[in-house]
Amino acid sequence: MEVKANHLEDVVLQIGEAVLATAETVDQLAGQVNTLSSQVQQQGYQIFALSNAVQTLAENQDITLERLRQLTETLQNLVVAIETTDA
Repeated sequence: MEVKANHLEDVVLQIGEAVLATAETVDQLAGQVNTLSSQVQQQGYQIFALSNAVQTLAENQDITLERLRQLTETLQNLVVAIETTDA
């Protein structure tokens, strides 16, 4: 009977050690998930900032294209005026 008790005690001890090891592993995993979560959040902020920068760039490009269109129109009018004066 004492052999069974010792064997049972060994089994319980192994289970306890396994539970402790599992708890430590889960703790480490939780820390890594926390770190990963922070990194993902930071990347989200960076993507948002990049999106705003791209939108600003697109708006500036639209403004520049409109100014170039106006400049082209003005130059065409100038050429017509010069050609009319020469004729």
